[in-house]
Amino acid sequence: MSTPITPSRAPSLGGFFRGLWRVVRFVFARKILWIPLVTALSLLIGFGSFTYYVPPGHVGLMQTIYGADAGIRPEPHIVGLHFVNPLSERMHVFPTDLQVVNYSDSASESSEEFRSTPSIKIQTSDGYQVQLDVSVLYRIKDAHKVFTEAGPGRSFEDRLVIPRADRTLRKTLGELNAEQFYQGPSRIEKSRLAHEELAADLAAYGIEVDGVLVRKYTYDQKYQEIIESRKIKDQTVFLRQAEAKAAIEERKRDTIIAEGKATVGVEASRGESEVRKLDADADLYKRKRDAEGKLLVELAEARGTQLENDALQGAGSENMVGLKMAEVLDGLRVLVLPTDGERGLNPLDLGSLLQKFEVK
Repeated sequence: MSTPITPSRAPSLGGFFRGLWRVVRFVFARKILWIPLVTALSLLIGFGSFTYYVPPGHVGLMQTIYGADAGIRPEPHIVGLHFVNPLSERMHVFPTDLQVVNYSDSASESSEEFRSTPSIKIQTSDGYQVQLDVSVLYRIKDAHKVFTEAGPGRSFEDRLVIPRADRTLRKTLGELNAEQFYQGPSRIEKSRLAHEELAADLAAYGIEVDGVLVRKYTYDQKYQEIIESRKIKDQTVFLRQAEAKAAIEERKRDTIIAEGKATVGVEASRGESEVRKLDADADLYKRKRDAEGKLLVELAEARGTQLENDALQGAGSENMVGLKMAEVLDGLRVLVLPTDGERGLNPLDLGSLLQKFEVK
């Protein structure tokens, strides 16, 4: 529901004209303001009527409408402000930057920045229909030739670029069959040839072609089904070939693994044999060294016993015996011995003790 406008907010047309009339009366009442205002307005209108501004990225051509020099002048007018006689002359402007014509039926590819036109329908050499999305990139190099052939405005697109590009693409790409469209190299080669032929064709009219880009191609439904069925069969064959190769490689891998395991087993057995041999050699060496050491110890002990025996049989052996006997008596606090008679023992008589122990 819309909200009604209250009288306090509603616009008053009568009030507007009353205010405008006050301004006009004020201006005419003061001639000192009226005369400069009219003069400035006249100069502004005259300046706009007798000049034309060529914007960046464009070039202008002057056309004389009538008179002895009637016609389009060949010399271009570059970016800037130019004098134009509104009674007998007219300025025509053409773009000089990169232009695009896009052949496509997709609404998402249409734009105000470039010209869009329906996609190109091409019949292949084997009778199938292929729908192409193509972009043609070009520049205007000679605006006078373009104007002479196509006229003013952007009529050069409808009279030169679009029909000639369509004809050239139908001619060159129509030489391919449907299978060659599917193959990249053949399609790319024909696209390059179409670019060359279109560039040579439009060069005579002052247009330079920068590129012909075949962006998308779509087969008709009948051939699409045939090509999909064929590709499925091809992929099945490739799958079987890949599986066979994989099986061969798996067998090779298993063989290599088995050979590796056998080699590892042989080397492990050889290593164990070497270890056992080294252990046996070490044990033999140890036993030999132990026997030699034991022999040397026993010989040393025998030699020591012999030397001890020799020492006991030599001079002073009786003293040693006495000392040993004295050690027997070590620790005794009370010793009861007979001190009289033939076998009496006098501990203070050392000579008698030595004689009793037969110490010489």
